[in-house]
Amino acid sequence: MLSPRRLYRALALAEAVTWTLLIAGMLAKYVLHLGELGVRIGGSVHGFVFLAYCAVTVLVGIDRRWGAGRILLGLVSAVVPYATIPFERWIERQGLLADSWLLREEPARGPIESLAALVLRRPLLSALVILVLVALFFSMLLRLGPPTQWFG
Repeated sequence: MLSPRRLYRALALAEAVTWTLLIAGMLAKYVLHLGELGVRIGGSVHGFVFLAYCAVTVLVGIDRRWGAGRILLGLVSAVVPYATIPFERWIERQGLLADSWLLREEPARGPIESLAALVLRRPLLSALVILVLVALFFSMLLRLGPPTQWFG
């Protein structure tokens, strides 16, 4: 199982890379007039990684006991292009990432930590369940169409 530090760093980087794919697709569509294939592919990959980053932000935040404010700031960093990397670096400098999962060893201090501990103690089953949930949520979002059409 990946450590909180490695998992979070990998997803923060992946989220930034997928921003690049999405922006490149938008440039290809709107500036170069090459159609929307780039936006469809870049947007889909970015959307999936965005959801995975958000899920891992919550899991790592609960495990490392960041508090609601830091978890929310981590989630907001995914909305701003490329902000996940400076956020990840900041929490690393603050000593809020580690090489082991607290809740795999220590007792949980409430129902939210208990759920996170269950996820961490059964990583393969949890990864499968989380992957299915993210895929279902992602599919629902795809059916709703691009975010620009949700409120129009």
